[in-house]
Amino acid sequence: MAAKGGTIKAASGFSATEDAQTLRKAMKGLGTDEDAIISVLAYRNTAQRQEIRTAYKTTIGRDLIDDLKSELSGNFERVIVGLMTPTVLYDVQELRRAMKGAGTDEGCLIEILASRTPEEIRRINQTYQLQYGRSLEDDIRSDTSFMFQRVLVSLSAGGRDEGNYLDDALMRRDAQDLYEAGEKKWGTDEEKFLTVLCSRNRNHLLHVFDEYKRISQKDIEQSIKSETSGSFEDVLLAIVKCMRNKSAYFAERLYKSMKGLGTDDDTLIRVMVSRAEIDMMDIRQNFKRLYGKSLYSFIKVGHKSPALAQGKALRKEKGSNLGIQTLLNCSLADSIPFKDGTLMQVFPVSLLSHRCLNLCQV
Repeated sequence: MAAKGGTIKAASGFSATEDAQTLRKAMKGLGTDEDAIISVLAYRNTAQRQEIRTAYKTTIGRDLIDDLKSELSGNFERVIVGLMTPTVLYDVQELRRAMKGAGTDEGCLIEILASRTPEEIRRINQTYQLQYGRSLEDDIRSDTSFMFQRVLVSLSAGGRDEGNYLDDALMRRDAQDLYEAGEKKWGTDEEKFLTVLCSRNRNHLLHVFDEYKRISQKDIEQSIKSETSGSFEDVLLAIVKCMRNKSAYFAERLYKSMKGLGTDDDTLIRVMVSRAEIDMMDIRQNFKRLYGKSLYSFIKVGHKSPALAQGKALRKEKGSNLGIQTLLNCSLADSIPFKDGTLMQVFPVSLLSHRCLNLCQV
């Protein structure tokens, strides 16, 4: 299946100065024109948004993100500020948020560290150090423990083999080692799983998974579930899933963020914002394949379901609706032709009617 890429592309006929003026007008005076903000930022890629921020400061003498934060609120603010944040810095801020204060968002740590490439991880490490004056590894060590900590530290090193070379003898030995470390012995040699899953290249691991199934008559995911538990199990499963089909992994993350009572807004927003320019088309395709519904319809139904009535009071603020709407606008859009042959992005819930259809109303 050929990769389709992201849904947000660079806008043609782009003028950072004009966009900066439009945004200033939308926030100047009483009230805020959220539609105008969406009409600019939902149609620009990350690089163009950074040009807009520079033009805003140059021509207006104010910081765009500061103004957005002062004018917006709730999930809408989180989405817009997320879209305005450079990709690596966004990951860094999410990692810091996951470890800051009481409690730890293990799912966020797993998602980012298991899915990013070694090069992306190295840039995350550099930016994290510059941003917070301490290393990502040190924060991971202070906030996690045991084998879960060791796997995260290994992933955060960004040392996975990036090649495509397959050594048949090593592949068979790795598969046998994993079998003997789990299914074949009393207890589990957790370090073997760490060594193999955190260091080998993707091509090698895919062959290891096939060989493992031949030896044990069980899929590697089944064995991980039966031999491990907790966050250690979650991170090993995430590695396997990302090696096999990263877009399907993110589709599953989105599905679980909306399944059942309430919504995990942190995960929903992070995945939609961080993958919009990378593989959101592929995520949409995998979501439909795995769950039989389009991602858009699932978000729409999920936020209108009577089952969510208990959370209505928490979602009253205007920003919650606009946050979800903006995610839809940015990442679930299709293009249709006008009569004159030009193309316009059109959404199942139109920008013109998004105030009338409150996706958070139950």
